[in-house]
Amino acid sequence: MLAKPPLKIVLCSPRGFCAGVVRAIDTVERALTLYGAPVYVRHEIVHNRYVVDSLRAKGAIFVEELAEIPDTQAPVVFSAHGVPKSVPADALQRNFFSLDATCPLVTKVHREAAIHFKRGREILLIGHSHHPEVVGTLGQLPPGAVELIETAADAASFVPKDPDNLAFVTQTTLSIDDTAEIVTLLRQRFPNISGPHKEDICYATTNRQAAVKKVAPIVDAMIVVGAPNSSNSQRLREVAEREGCKVAVLAQRAGDIDWNLFEGITSLGITAGASAPEVIVEEIMGAFAERYDLRVETISAAEENEFFPLPRALRPDAAE
Repeated sequence: MLAKPPLKIVLCSPRGFCAGVVRAIDTVERALTLYGAPVYVRHEIVHNRYVVDSLRAKGAIFVEELAEIPDTQAPVVFSAHGVPKSVPADALQRNFFSLDATCPLVTKVHREAAIHFKRGREILLIGHSHHPEVVGTLGQLPPGAVELIETAADAASFVPKDPDNLAFVTQTTLSIDDTAEIVTLLRQRFPNISGPHKEDICYATTNRQAAVKKVAPIVDAMIVVGAPNSSNSQRLREVAEREGCKVAVLAQRAGDIDWNLFEGITSLGITAGASAPEVIVEEIMGAFAERYDLRVETISAAEENEFFPLPRALRPDAAE
């Protein structure tokens, strides 16, 4: 029997679930425990097929719009990405028992936008169109109140109504570097633009990208565990490529791996997007262990101990 070739695996830390994702998943699981199945969830609770399938198996029913839900007493959960104001209003009109699992850091962006609007500012949202978080943020204010800026080119060509009465907010899951370029350009063009004290990109996105920046330059290949529709996972893959890693791929499960891409490598970096569970990291490491003699080390960029409490209706003291 041939000896397996050696492979050094470098795990990025932190990786995987963030506090907002844990809160969102726990919201659905706690609702199922307290009220039983079904629990309706508008949109994927987080962008991960494994998580969604696991919750579906426990009795969660996923829909894209509230119109798909019959009249029901069952809980209706809004996903971690946030929703336009019209969605809770619709839920209230239909007498749904709704539970908001929006990440508190996304809610913070919603509040910032609302304050700028109240102060009469023209608002720019740096983000990707059609991403549910962006749809939710745009939907906090009347149509036309927020202008979407997706690229540096958008920032360069934008013509404000009043250059001295501008503000910006950002999607929480963007590339730090791409966003910094856009913000720098906006500040150069409009020195009086109002922005958050600290960019809205969340701690988890920042920390996971920082870890990839440390690992990507020192490995032959990089796997980001995450879904194609997960913004933060896609940004991790892009960061790895930008840092010089020649093979940087996204994988939802071990079965997605194209082994031809990894022929001849001696080192592999692994990270996971904020909505990807650690069990899949272990599954992928197991798949490599069948083919290679592994040596594993971890490189850390930050410690994380954030915690977000569940929606009030689901907390143990809710009945008190």
